[in-house]
Amino acid sequence: MSLPQPVPPSWKDLGKSSNDLLSKDYPFSGTSLEVKTKTPSNVAFKVAGLRDSKSQGITGDIEAKYADYKNGLVFTETWTTSNVLKSQIELENYLAKGLKLDINTSLIPDKGSKSALLNVTYKQSGIHTRGALDVFKGPTFTADTVFGRDGFLFGAETAYNVTEGKIARYAAAIGYNAPEYAVTLHGLNNLNIFSASYYHRVSPDVEAGAKAVYDSKSTTSGVALEVGAKAYLDSAAFVKAKINNSGVLALGYTQTLRPGVKASFGLALDTQRLNDVAPSGPAHKVGASITFDA
Repeated sequence: MSLPQPVPPSWKDLGKSSNDLLSKDYPFSGTSLEVKTKTPSNVAFKVAGLRDSKSQGITGDIEAKYADYKNGLVFTETWTTSNVLKSQIELENYLAKGLKLDINTSLIPDKGSKSALLNVTYKQSGIHTRGALDVFKGPTFTADTVFGRDGFLFGAETAYNVTEGKIARYAAAIGYNAPEYAVTLHGLNNLNIFSASYYHRVSPDVEAGAKAVYDSKSTTSGVALEVGAKAYLDSAAFVKAKINNSGVLALGYTQTLRPGVKASFGLALDTQRLNDVAPSGPAHKVGASITFDA
């Protein structure tokens, strides 16, 4: 008798290890600050702000989240500096085990613009499937499913425009997850964009990964390639580095200053334009991020 299969990752999380390694903890686009607090009654508050180094603009949002874990209910309300009001209601394992209902809405009072997205997720041993209905856009129904067995993953996604009565897009993926490494192949945008990602935990202190993307519809030929690595200096600090075939080198350093306080610093250098004035010039970027989590 075969052993029960674990729940596979969702469609959006296929290749997540490699994507996180190559995209997170590089705060070179500006300076950001994030403050998180939580009350004894399970109400969490988050205030985040970002000063973009290119536009010099400052954006931010304030978020309040209430969680009733006993009944599987989570309610989140967000208000941004762009005057966008966002609401999310999540209900998990209430109607059936493994079933999650999720309603996302947004409203821009100044423009009268609104959106509503209804999500249903069902996950059990060996399968993770999701469905989403965009009420005001189309409406469009999107569905994706990932099957997993013995580390092998097979996934597909499709979007159907209800009004026009036709498939808006489709995609497929295949991968393999092991404790120390993961490999994922994607065919996206109606199988016009192909990507391959690889992640490897070399040791408890070192991680490495790479991603290659080929767009068959792009006017520029060739494959976009990016490789990176992460190394833990100790239990409170790590460094990251990545480079792509365009010659852009990115460096990141994250330090836990004390429990609940984390600082990150990022630098991006265009190695083909090293003679440009200062790292803050058009060819290079620097930034920092500070997070307070009480």
